[in-house]
Amino acid sequence: MDELDINHTRRDLLIAGALSATAAAVPSVAAAQATGTTRNETPRPPVTSKVALIVNGKQRELNVDTRTTLLDALRENLHLTGTKKGCDQGQCGACTVIVDGRRINSCLTLAVMHNGAEVTTIEGLGTPDKLHPMQAAFVKHDGYQCGYCTPGQICSAVSVLDEIRKGIPSHVTGDLTTAPLLTEAEIRERMSGNICRCGAYSNIVDAIVEVSGRKA
Repeated sequence: MDELDINHTRRDLLIAGALSATAAAVPSVAAAQATGTTRNETPRPPVTSKVALIVNGKQRELNVDTRTTLLDALRENLHLTGTKKGCDQGQCGACTVIVDGRRINSCLTLAVMHNGAEVTTIEGLGTPDKLHPMQAAFVKHDGYQCGYCTPGQICSAVSVLDEIRKGIPSHVTGDLTTAPLLTEAEIRERMSGNICRCGAYSNIVDAIVEVSGRKA
């Protein structure tokens, strides 16, 4: 095959590729036109809903976009910025809050799903003048370094002790017919959803053990 044939073949290949790409794009353009989502159309306003929450003991009423997560409602609407946005995918635990007595990742749930719920954030556990015992223990045992994950860690730690008191088993609970023991293995397993990139895990365990009433 001479040079002319090679160039001709390459040109035909590029033309064929361009035609294929155009053909693939045409159905999506047609679909956009059928659903009224062309570029020139004015965007539709978001759907909003009223939500009533009891946050840190106070009744709060919001009117939010139905797509708003509980995390964003707390931070953006109520300005409770102690609850942190880390991964925004439920993997780091920085956004942990307590809802109706159970800890949840607030980035994974919508605010409208919790109408009437009681929500406790780090601001509701204690204040600088009157720390929650878990907050005081974290300070004492240096359970934080950069501090970004600390609000979620503390909310989780408070819930961990409550779970153990209620006899709720974890993945490492050996005997499901008896109440779980407050062991280091239990604490580490239950706290495993809260990531500390500074690596203060052993200090966090010591703080939790102290609040539980055992010696660290």
